[in-house]
Amino acid sequence: MGDFLHYLNFRKGHLFDLTVDHAQIVGYAIGIATAIALVTAILVYRRERTAAVVVSIAGTFLTIPSLALFGLLIPIVGLGTKPTLVALVLYALLPILRNAVVGLRGVDPAVIESAQGMGMGRLRRLVKIEVPLAWPVILTGIRVSTVMIVGIAAVGAYVNGPGLGQDIFAGLSRIGTPTALHLTLSAIFAIALLALVLDALYLALGKLTTSKGIR
Repeated sequence: MGDFLHYLNFRKGHLFDLTVDHAQIVGYAIGIATAIALVTAILVYRRERTAAVVVSIAGTFLTIPSLALFGLLIPIVGLGTKPTLVALVLYALLPILRNAVVGLRGVDPAVIESAQGMGMGRLRRLVKIEVPLAWPVILTGIRVSTVMIVGIAAVGAYVNGPGLGQDIFAGLSRIGTPTALHLTLSAIFAIALLALVLDALYLALGKLTTSKGIR
């Protein structure tokens, strides 16, 4: 244990840089996936069959093993950040899309009718009433997707992607050497810590952005 702590202290700068890269690729992927999922949900949530088909399509991406998906993307977008980003976006879509559809459908029809009676147009109702009321459910989907792809992002090192997966694969390739275990465990520890920190941030964001009346 002492050796491992010494290793963490010695490599803290390197681990910090990898953690920042890891958080950045996750952040980019969640931002893109959230935009795609919200726009798609707004377009289909009133059409039950269409929404079911779209959610099912998003769900198929999660059935593809991560190593296989990253490998399939190499001939299309090459190596590095691009295949990692594309794969993470595809994996992040389902929880956000499904929760957005459920949240928007869960808005009380009486509230929408009241807004219509006040002369609110479709877009204004959506922005002022429907999305804010559905926000807690939508945010939960974003939170689940974020924590999920924090782990999956490590596989991006398989295609030379950024992040902590680089140390995991480096450690696995050096099994039998004194540094192999430390390389792997330090990266795993950093990924778990990053997931916990992001989860806590989402909890705080939920409290700050959700009206007390609908918590």
